[in-house]
Amino acid sequence: MAGFVVNIRFRDKTNIEEISLFPKFLHSFIQTIKVKLIHFSTFALTLKNLLMIKYLLIAAVIVLAACNGNEASTEETTPIENKSMGIAAPQNITLNIIGIYPHDTSAYTQGLEIYNGKMYESTGDFETSSIRITDIKSGKVAHKHIMGTKEIFGEGITIFNNKIYQLTWKNNLVNVYDLNNIDKPVKTFTWPYEGWGITHTATDLIISDGSANLYFVNPDNFKIRTTVQVTDNAGPVDSINELEMINGFVYANVYQSEFIVKIDPANGHVIGKIDLPGLKQQYFANQITGRTDVLNGIAYDSASKKIYITGKRWPKMFEAIIN
Repeated sequence: MAGFVVNIRFRDKTNIEEISLFPKFLHSFIQTIKVKLIHFSTFALTLKNLLMIKYLLIAAVIVLAACNGNEASTEETTPIENKSMGIAAPQNITLNIIGIYPHDTSAYTQGLEIYNGKMYESTGDFETSSIRITDIKSGKVAHKHIMGTKEIFGEGITIFNNKIYQLTWKNNLVNVYDLNNIDKPVKTFTWPYEGWGITHTATDLIISDGSANLYFVNPDNFKIRTTVQVTDNAGPVDSINELEMINGFVYANVYQSEFIVKIDPANGHVIGKIDLPGLKQQYFANQITGRTDVLNGIAYDSASKKIYITGKRWPKMFEAIIN
C-alpha cells in the first residue's frame, strides 16, 4: 500500500516526546511510533501509523480517566446532610365535620382568621384583591376593603397585637391595618420574597413563600430572625401556603393538594397530616371548575376549639373539630 502522508508542521524542531498532548507516562508508547522528519520543521505519518496513534490515544484517555478517578476517590468528601433522616412518618389526623356554611364564590381565598367571633378573610386576584369581615354562618360580607389595582395581588393574613398583617404575592409589600379599621393600611413593610401564608407565635410572625421555608420575622421591622425548612420523612415539603397556629403547631395548606400538614415550628418537622380527599367532589363537584380553585384557608377559633376550612372560590365553608 502506498504511504498516505500527513504533514504536521511546528514552528521549530520539536521532539514528539515534548508535545504537551502526551503525558510522560505515555512516552514509552510514543517511542514505538516511527516518525520521519521532513526538513527541519515537519514530520510525516503513514496511514498505518495514524491508526496506531488513534488506538494509543484511546488507551491514553482510558488511563487518564482511571487515574483521575483514583485521585478523586482519595479526596476527603463531606457527606450531604439528609434532613429527613430520623423524622418519623406524620401521624394521620382526622376531622369531624360538624357544620357546612355558605361561602362567597367570588372570594379567591388566601388567608382566613377568626378573632373575637369574627371571620376575617383575605382574597387574591388582580383588581379584586380584598380584605373583608364576614359572618361565619351566613357567609355574608359585613365589610370589605378592595385593594383596587391591577398590580396588587392579596395573600395571607394574621392578627397580631391588634393589627392585621396582609401579605401580597409578588409585590414585596405587607399592609398593616388597625383591627378596627380595614379601609386603609396604617403602615407598610417591604418583604424580599413572595408572600403566601402568614401566622404568628407570641413574639414572631411566621411567613411562607411557596417553597419549603418558614420565615420567623420581627413584627416591628420585618427583619428575618430565623428560617426553618418544612420537612417530613420523605424530604422537604414544597408549596407551603396558608398558615394557622393551633395549640403551638403550625397547620398549613400545601398548594394544589388535598391535605393540611401539622408542623413543629421549632424544627420544621411535619408531625401530622389531615387528608381531605374528595371533599370538593363530594359536596360541590359541579359548582367550581377552575384548576386553581383549590383547598386553601384555615381558621381556628381558640374559644370554641373549632377549625374552619374552605378553598379558593369554594361555595362552602366547613366547620370541624380535630380528632
